[in-house]
Amino acid sequence: MLKTIQHRTGSPLVNMGPIRLRQPIPNTNIEQVDPFLLLHHYGPYAISEFNNPFDLGPHPHRGFEPITLLFKGEQLHRDSLGNEMLVKAGDVQWTTAGRGIIHSEGPTKEFVEKGGELEGIQLWLNLPAKDKMMPAAYQHVKNNEIPVVQNEDQSVTLKVIAGEQQGLRGRIKTQTEVNVFTVQSDTNGIMEVLLPQNHESLVYLLDGEVLINNEALLKKGAVQMLTFNKDGSHIRLESKSKSNLLILSGEPINEKVAQYGPYVMNTQTEIMEAMRDFQQGKMGYLY
Repeated sequence: MLKTIQHRTGSPLVNMGPIRLRQPIPNTNIEQVDPFLLLHHYGPYAISEFNNPFDLGPHPHRGFEPITLLFKGEQLHRDSLGNEMLVKAGDVQWTTAGRGIIHSEGPTKEFVEKGGELEGIQLWLNLPAKDKMMPAAYQHVKNNEIPVVQNEDQSVTLKVIAGEQQGLRGRIKTQTEVNVFTVQSDTNGIMEVLLPQNHESLVYLLDGEVLINNEALLKKGAVQMLTFNKDGSHIRLESKSKSNLLILSGEPINEKVAQYGPYVMNTQTEIMEAMRDFQQGKMGYLY
């Protein structure tokens, strides 16, 4: 049985300092798709020595997992755990902020000098209360390490970043039950994607044109995201042009969320504690 559609929404543009990006979660209709708190689609930006808005200096996080899926370009990740990684197109970086981490990311100096397009997804995945103060951790999976599922005529390719699809498991170790898939399709490709009935789930279109469940057409600049009810076992994708999709599902955490800037906790008191701990250097240092 196909999952039934709950919400259809666009991907409104918002300003984040010097950066203009798309923010389908949260928006006026959808606060979160528990456990996913935020979805930012940035780019494609033409990066050069004269234009480099996406250079995020050192900043803290606590209580959730900030995730970057890079589709175009390259970024340098640095953090207070001592990690320094070059993230290239197709790679995934999965940070578990836990009790606290400081990180920075932005196009590499070499990429800025040669110029090119930068595009990615930044995703905030909540942590349950019991895990919010766990030790921070960082995972980096390269494009060629990600398990791949294809349909019969190989016109649709699904990458299993986290979770499971058709017996293949992603390499990312998760704290809760989640699926994170990216899908690339050619014209007129069809695939059915299995998703657990008890998960909150969504499909987000980066570009192209895809018909979902024979009824909802996703198209850039129009409806770009669908959320689904907790029913059915799968969704059906039918691409009408060369397309890129993000598919997310997760077991809801169902806990109160207190959020302020880069911190996601359960109470305002915990938010104040996070701010104090950062100021006192308890989340580490990054220069």
